[in-house]
Amino acid sequence: MSYDVITLGETMLRLSPPDPLRIEQATSYEAHVGGSESNVAVGLARLGLRVAWLSRMTDNALGHSIVNAIRAQGVDTSHVTWTAEDRVGLYFYEAGSAPRGGRVIYDRANSAAAHMQPADLPDSVMSSDGARLVHLTGITLALSDSAAQTALALAQSAKQQGWQLSFDVNYRQLLWSAEAAREGCQALAAMADILFLPLRDAENLYHTPSDPMAAVERMQQMFPQATIVMTLGDEGAIAGRGETTLQQPAYPAGSVGRVGGGDAFVAGYLYGHLTGASLDEALRWGTASAAYKYSIVGDMALLDREPIRQLVNQQQQGLVR
Repeated sequence: MSYDVITLGETMLRLSPPDPLRIEQATSYEAHVGGSESNVAVGLARLGLRVAWLSRMTDNALGHSIVNAIRAQGVDTSHVTWTAEDRVGLYFYEAGSAPRGGRVIYDRANSAAAHMQPADLPDSVMSSDGARLVHLTGITLALSDSAAQTALALAQSAKQQGWQLSFDVNYRQLLWSAEAAREGCQALAAMADILFLPLRDAENLYHTPSDPMAAVERMQQMFPQATIVMTLGDEGAIAGRGETTLQQPAYPAGSVGRVGGGDAFVAGYLYGHLTGASLDEALRWGTASAAYKYSIVGDMALLDREPIRQLVNQQQQGLVR
């Protein structure tokens, strides 16, 4: 096959004041490249899989800097659609320190990615041997109707070609309401072979119980075709498939770079899944990858396979059933 994984979504330029300054205090900003789907793509590529990232990007210096940063990590960006008509999306991130939480300000309206169309999908990879799995998120669905239609078209093509579909709800309340997100994610969640979401999204969007085991059971009732993979913050993660439900404690981790930790988890889990790992081992790959990412500045999942493999092997007996 051409690729193990294909992803599609918007990647932005993230601007952050030097820690510990707040945005209103800043006179300079540090620039990072960040987007959920490309973060996952980078993590998977660094773990050794063949990955392509699809998007629509502005043909200017900012757009090229973003794509260059993703390509530098081993991701194939040759299928990106370039345009001179639109802008690069930006977001500002201010790190929090208790009792003050972090803060995000989006400046992404009318970005190039928001104007992507199903016609932007490359025919060259839309074949039965194009990929093993496509990974999408609810963020793309929230950008615009045309972006949502593009993601749905890719998902439908993937299923027709016999690929697996991985879908991360990835709810962003700054982009749409909980009710709109639940409705907007329904089609892809109902098609997904693997459905990722944090417990808080399960509670907010699907009104599940707050108990993780009960929440996974409720999600399995709604989406019985999917393996439900639910992150629990500092408590680790839990997954349900058929009659099996497994919970994995979190690995000890620092707090240098919490942004992108969920994407690193997805990358680690999908790596385990695509390399033949059992459900419990895939959970360990996910939680170990998230912990590893917390030690790295920036959004991208700059994962290193062997150190993460060592973490996975060290905690083989740490699974709670």
